Amino acid sequence: MYESTNQTDPDFTLGTPELVCRWRLSSCALPLENRHLRALKGRTLPRGMVSTELVAWAKQHIEWTLTDGAADHPDGVLMIVVDDHGRAAMSVGPFEPLESTRLSALLGRVDLAAREAAETGVAPESLWVKTDEGLLWGLDEACVPSGSASLVEDLARTVGFTVRRAPGLLDDVRSKRLRIDEAFLVSDEFGVVVPEDCAGEAGARFAEGYQKLLDKMASK
Repeated sequence: MYESTNQTDPDFTLGTPELVCRWRLSSCALPLENRHLRALKGRTLPRGMVSTELVAWAKQHIEWTLTDGAADHPDGVLMIVVDDHGRAAMSVGPFEPLESTRLSALLGRVDLAAREAAETGVAPESLWVKTDEGLLWGLDEACVPSGSASLVEDLARTVGFTVRRAPGLLDDVRSKRLRIDEAFLVSDEFGVVVPEDCAGEAGARFAEGYQKLLDKMASK
């Protein structure tokens, strides 16, 4: 597996992971590179904010080594791991589709992402629900949008949707306090995922837009 680290010691090994980012690739490239790096910069660790040096290191290795490093998995997943000493490693692995796209399974992923957001300030996956008034986005106001979420937010506003953050959205959906006809997951690893049992036109539209972005990278 391709791996690049921010250490020159050939015996370097990572300690306990404190941050793991998983970003989807297309044709050995990172389609949302700038958005992902902005979200990386917005994350916090127990020692404080992610350093500008770490972001610069990630950007350098994405630009200089990713094309060759992702040759075995051109449409795979780029993973960046930061350990409890602030050391980082980058690797590429295969993309594996979700085993289940039922809403209940996606809500479980959103729950885990929300816990990560409570520690780092960025949720790698978020829940979106379409209402008569627009889109509800299950994200706390204090959180920095993930790379994929910032894309969907911009696309939504471009096509005329009103987007409102709703921190309690997950609980409202799980408890059925909020009746929904359509929901979808936005993920840095899986893109826009439309639940098989809660699909609708809006989610399908954003999923199509995300796929077109991947296809555009593939055609270059």
